[in-house]
Amino acid sequence: MRLGVMIGAERGDMARKVKKLIADIEWADGAGLDTAWMPQVPDDFDLMTMVALMACHSTRIELGTAVVPLQAQHPIALARQALSVNAISGGRLALGVGPSHHWIIRDMLGLPYDKPAAYTRDYLQVLGAALAGPGPVDVENDTFTVHNPTALGAEPKMPVLVAALGPVMLQIAGEHADGTSLWMADEKAIAEHIAPKINKAAAEAGKPAPRIVAGIPVTLCANAEIETAKQRANRILAEAETSPNYQRLLDRGSARDVGDLCAAGDEESILKRFKQFADAGVTDLSVRLLPIGETRDELIASKRRTREVIAELAKEI
Repeated sequence: MRLGVMIGAERGDMARKVKKLIADIEWADGAGLDTAWMPQVPDDFDLMTMVALMACHSTRIELGTAVVPLQAQHPIALARQALSVNAISGGRLALGVGPSHHWIIRDMLGLPYDKPAAYTRDYLQVLGAALAGPGPVDVENDTFTVHNPTALGAEPKMPVLVAALGPVMLQIAGEHADGTSLWMADEKAIAEHIAPKINKAAAEAGKPAPRIVAGIPVTLCANAEIETAKQRANRILAEAETSPNYQRLLDRGSARDVGDLCAAGDEESILKRFKQFADAGVTDLSVRLLPIGETRDELIASKRRTREVIAELAKEI
């Protein structure tokens, strides 16, 4: 299992964010982590611009999007953008995409959210053809009619991961992509639901075993502080639980909230939880650093301690 870190999700002073993003990716690249995963927060930095920035301040680490909402742009536009960023990064982009959630697509953007799975399948047909360029992109399906040339391509092939939580989306991800990017999935949900379905779909489509990327909060702390870490996770990350998609995924596992997903405790406890995710079928773990403390200085110190342990554990996974 490869170990990576989430970057860019933290709120804060926007005027200082560029310097913070650069500092975080330079740390992750230098610490030997395998991957860095960046989210598209609805009211924050443009995700692909953020990845391009990080590509210019790193040399070896894989840069993943987790994830780009599909409805916000045409698949040809996304392919052009992704291939450009991939070239800037020297072929280090892992393109994570997904149909997002109704409260973002319908309520915020005012776009339809009637058949997200069907839309994703049609979108991936165009996106896949465009990413396979250079050459003509000729795709006609229920959603798109595209006849568009492209001079861009990726060598080696750029991996595409789909945020897939339910059975239909996992089938689509297995057939049309290279894996899935997850949030709010515990070990039981992955072992009994996610991994079997996407692996079966990929095998039946004649594709290699898919990547399964799982994101979890992580806090290095004394065992007596574990409950504090779980409470903080529920306080600052609980908005994810408002989505029906995430609620259905929680129902498939043992975790009842994001606090239960938190790998908290001493180094041994964190490593044990990481290995449980690996045993469940996770190929890539994405760590959401979750510091605890009463003051800003305490939060900064907590984050630094957790980062140091994550860097050490990356050598053992």
